[in-house]
Amino acid sequence: MAILVRQLSAPEIGDYQVKSWPVWVKEISEFDWYYDSTEDCLMLEGEVEVSTPDGKVTRIVAGDYVTFPQGLSCRWKVIKPVRKHYRFR
Repeated sequence: MAILVRQLSAPEIGDYQVKSWPVWVKEISEFDWYYDSTEDCLMLEGEVEVSTPDGKVTRIVAGDYVTFPQGLSCRWKVIKPVRKHYRFR
C-alpha cells in the first residue's frame, strides 16, 4: 500500500474544496496509526516522516497533498508541528 504525495494546483484546491475540510494539528511526537478508511490531506504547516512495515519512509512537508490508503498501518514521526486539512472517504 503506497502513500501518494503530490502537489495540487490552485484550481484543484478549489475544485476539491480543500479549504472547507476540517483542520488537524499535532505537536512534535511519534505514534502508530492505522487507516480504516482512505484519508486525503493537504499539509499546511510542519514536517513528518511516515514509515510503513516494509521499511519505506515517506517525508511529508507543508504544501504536500497526501493520500493514505485504507488498510495502511504506519508510524508517524512529527518533526515539526503539523497543521493540515483532511477528509476521510
